[in-house]
Amino acid sequence: MRKTDFVFWTFLTMTGLAGATTVLNVTQTYSANSPNSELYRQLDLFGDVFERVRSDYVEKPDDTMLIESAINGMLAALDPHSSYMSPKNYRDMQVQTRGEFGGLGIEVTMENGVVKVVSPIDDTPASKAGIQANDLITHLDNDQISGLTLEQAVEKMRGPVNTPITLTIVRKGKDEPFDVKIVRDFIRINAVKARTEGDIAYLKVTTFNEQTHANLVKAMDALKKEIGPKLKGIIIDLRNNPGGLLDQAIAVSDDFLERGAIVLTKGRNNEETQRAQARPGDTAEGKPIVVLINGGSASASEIVAGALKDHKRATIIGTRSFGKGSVQTIIPLGANGAIRLTTARYYTPSNRSIQAKGIDPDIVVEQELPEELKGKTPEKPRGEASLRGHLRGEGEKPEAATPATKEGEQPADGAESKEEPKEESGSSAYVPKEPEKDTQLQYALKFLRGEATGETLAKQPTEPPAPNAPSTQEKSTVPN
Repeated sequence: MRKTDFVFWTFLTMTGLAGATTVLNVTQTYSANSPNSELYRQLDLFGDVFERVRSDYVEKPDDTMLIESAINGMLAALDPHSSYMSPKNYRDMQVQTRGEFGGLGIEVTMENGVVKVVSPIDDTPASKAGIQANDLITHLDNDQISGLTLEQAVEKMRGPVNTPITLTIVRKGKDEPFDVKIVRDFIRINAVKARTEGDIAYLKVTTFNEQTHANLVKAMDALKKEIGPKLKGIIIDLRNNPGGLLDQAIAVSDDFLERGAIVLTKGRNNEETQRAQARPGDTAEGKPIVVLINGGSASASEIVAGALKDHKRATIIGTRSFGKGSVQTIIPLGANGAIRLTTARYYTPSNRSIQAKGIDPDIVVEQELPEELKGKTPEKPRGEASLRGHLRGEGEKPEAATPATKEGEQPADGAESKEEPKEESGSSAYVPKEPEKDTQLQYALKFLRGEATGETLAKQPTEPPAPNAPSTQEKSTVPN
């Protein structure tokens, strides 16, 4: 009997312990999942609202549009540069960053409801077919352009390689419109426009796509060969360059640096910190460099300007840049497009974040607005700091970034600075079409020729320059 009682009480004790352990585990599980429970309740709320809109809205809504708008709203609430891209927008973005597409090879703008040719691109189907600047395109495959937006018209002109399209052209001096049949081919956007300014090499970098680095190296080689030993310096014009691919900004910076850090990107977690390092080799062969920037210089442009400035490899001339110091990662969603998500901040070699602060030029040279544009633009410069919901600039500087790479090598200028500038970015973005009227360019030429110094500023405008004025083109142009 005693043995039976012992077994019974032992069984009862073990059962009680098992029950208590189960209750404790359930309690802990509930406690651990309580934040998720709140999240799921919020998702249930979203589902309730979605179903109510679908069932009760005055007109039957498009379900896809509702979902895309909800996703866009979620991403837009993060910062101005995070967004959802529909499959079409994702394809368009890939075309822009790739720098090549199936098309005709003309830059166009919209004028009075028809497409106007700004210029044909050399050695493309359009130039070979005799398309000229200022031609007006009224029909595409006999369909009227009137009523289409510029983007819609460009989309129709682009298409698979080796497919034909017929343009109806109105040309000054011709009495009647005429048709031109063109077969589409691969069009490569040259992101670098180069020319000589006497003994100065001038490089205008318009965007940072997959072709930028290769275009720049090719252009530099051609300019050095053309100017020869008389070459006094290089101007890199980054004004109104909105940025582009991070790896291309690093490659362009590396083209003019022998060693040291180029840029540091710092994500949410410490293990996501990355540092780009320059390799030996300077395509400018040590010649003096001037970088031109203004309020339209953003992102990748600011990486290049910041790297060359911190290493004292270039003199920065112009006005304060836009101040976009964040990195966006494109995350594909299969057949559903992609999201553009801000994943990191970037820092110049001197450990300085330019987010909402911008790059300040070494020499401030304002561009005076023509009389017809004064008073027609916003009163305050529009930079990153003025965008609703922008990421705040960081006051602390990360320890990992420093341009010094060898023992005894000194940090770049500014590395010891303890103060961070307040949030303030952007400036005038107006650039005249005519080089002779371009105050910033003319000052840069004089500076490289030793005819101007940092203490001798260019003529200042009599009134504060109006920001966000039109850039070099009166109307936006689109290559296709």
